[in-house]
Amino acid sequence: MLPTYNERPNIERMVGEILKHEGVSIVVVDDSSPDGTGEIADRLAAESSGRIHVIHRKERGRGTAGIAGLKYAREQDVDCVLEMDADFSHDPRDIPRFLEMIRDFDVVIGSRLAPGSKSVRNPLRRMISNGANMYARLLLGWHIRDWCGGYKCYRRAALKTLDFDRFRSKGYSIGMETLYRLSKNGCTFVEIPIEFTDQRQGKSKFGLREITGYAANVLWLRLGG
Repeated sequence: MLPTYNERPNIERMVGEILKHEGVSIVVVDDSSPDGTGEIADRLAAESSGRIHVIHRKERGRGTAGIAGLKYAREQDVDCVLEMDADFSHDPRDIPRFLEMIRDFDVVIGSRLAPGSKSVRNPLRRMISNGANMYARLLLGWHIRDWCGGYKCYRRAALKTLDFDRFRSKGYSIGMETLYRLSKNGCTFVEIPIEFTDQRQGKSKFGLREITGYAANVLWLRLGG
């Protein structure tokens, strides 16, 4: 599942790398990218013999795009669903490692904090991310190191236990809320180290509004939301 917004330079190459893995298909969730990402995805889907599906949304946001993609993917005839970013922050060469580990766990987390991981990020973004993870670990549990990452694999049966209509998160806290609700549902987890390279340009979108929303959502979940 690839959420996209203005990924024209990356989408075709990323799709090609993913489809190198046998038995894998793709759902692209595009938020009406003005650079034409959605149109490129449509062309790739037409050439893919059914291995690529595209969802076009007028709404924008990583959180709601993630929900739309996971809801669609869990209704397909698949064993598991893997979500990742389309900008090569997440290395598609890691996909076989996820698929190997998902045989024994309900959720596999591509962790930037597990032993052996490597993370190349802007110092400010690293500080914000580490702070968000520490806050989540303090309130939601130490059994997960990286609550905030976007590279994860879920068994479809695990996703079926989620009622996405109950979700509060709309932005970056969606990953944290998904993991928390799956944990409360009794799902098993494992974290595998990944090499994460932040490809975002310019000022981080994780500003005061996102930070405040994230903190409020963690507290809301801790209080039984």
